[in-house]
Amino acid sequence: MKRSTKERIIETALLLFEEHGFHAVTVDRIVQESGTSKGGFYHNFKSKDELLYTIHDSFITYVLEKAREAYEKYETPAERLHATVRSFVMMFDFYRPHVTVFYQESLYLSSDYFKDIKKKRDQYKQLMFRLVKEGIDAGEFREEIPVPITSMAIFGMINWTYKWYKTSGMYSVAEIADIYADLVLHAVLTQEALTRPDYQSLFLQHGLRTGERSV
Repeated sequence: MKRSTKERIIETALLLFEEHGFHAVTVDRIVQESGTSKGGFYHNFKSKDELLYTIHDSFITYVLEKAREAYEKYETPAERLHATVRSFVMMFDFYRPHVTVFYQESLYLSSDYFKDIKKKRDQYKQLMFRLVKEGIDAGEFREEIPVPITSMAIFGMINWTYKWYKTSGMYSVAEIADIYADLVLHAVLTQEALTRPDYQSLFLQHGLRTGERSV
């Protein structure tokens, strides 16, 4: 399938920003290596700053939408948290370069663009806080675990995936998502919730591959 000019520019910029850094890469170089034109670049982006913003916004919008979908689709806190964690991890299958560039280059976002990104990040954070609190209030999650610390621990564990995840590794991203969801649920669920028959499908089943290849 032929990629659009915008897609080619973004893909090239991701590679260049990841390798050389935002400031070291010029619009001329992005245009040259993407096989596009300056006219094509400025038709799609007002500036290199807007291109960086688009890269950041794409994956943050994705995880926020998926978390909202999970909240609407499922009824119980455990099911909602399971689906939210899985969708967060699955994001790396599509947006790992975007996340890498985000952590390397987010300081270079202009203030207006940064505010937009921060707004969505805060919305996602508040949604996770809400999920954890509702789980505690419903008696499904352990009442002794603080909402903010639990939520930020989940974020920290999943966010670090961009550092080590490889598509050529032993486990697929879907399997990693299942592992993370299992770890989180076993950490937060009460003993009673852990033994609910209707929750057993949320946990890891026997049969995940083992071996000597790295993750």
